[in-house]
Amino acid sequence: QLMDIIIHSLYSNKEIFLRELISNACDAIDKIRFEGLTQPELLEGNSEWKIKLTADQEAGTLTISDNGIGMNHDTVIANLGTIASSGTRAFLEELKAKGAAANAPELIGQFGMGFYASFMVADKVTVVTRTAGAPEEAVRWESDGKGAYTLEAAERAERGTDITLHLREDEKEFLEEYRLRTIVKKYSDYVEHPIVMDVERTEGEGDEAKKTLSEETLNSRKAL
Repeated sequence: QLMDIIIHSLYSNKEIFLRELISNACDAIDKIRFEGLTQPELLEGNSEWKIKLTADQEAGTLTISDNGIGMNHDTVIANLGTIASSGTRAFLEELKAKGAAANAPELIGQFGMGFYASFMVADKVTVVTRTAGAPEEAVRWESDGKGAYTLEAAERAERGTDITLHLREDEKEFLEEYRLRTIVKKYSDYVEHPIVMDVERTEGEGDEAKKTLSEETLNSRKAL
């Protein structure tokens, strides 16, 4: 019931899912930066902070990756296995009954439910994550947003988290480079860490034309 409220009633502006996931990735990076001040071994030689968007047109998936602190089995259950407290649920149901949800645009962020905004555009979400300092503890979490999830051991070469959204057929616009650029510019341009994406460009003309793939930063990283 609560997932239905979040997905269908709480938000009318679906594009904010990306803002929420980028914000979560920033938090994860800030946490490992802080921990690394006293435990530099946790950085594992990887301190070039970035958040990467990967759009796979063929698979219909959008992946948001970070090299933040990551999660282990227990923190995945704590952070992703419970949507919200009963008080929050009652509050959301009250809003729905009053028809006021559409007038509360910041509720997801306020109640820490940004991750679940993913299900507004995806019919399945897969998370692969590994916590800092524990190379053998990577886990894979997956759910269709209907009240249940699976959790199993996985492999991830580096510390951090990959969140893969299996987009619905009518939400494939969120795989387009221009659409992603626009959303990042609108909501996350000020983010301190670079938000990057592999972009294909065509150089030259006619028979001399060739395609190149390079990583580009989408945000200016300047404070508002």
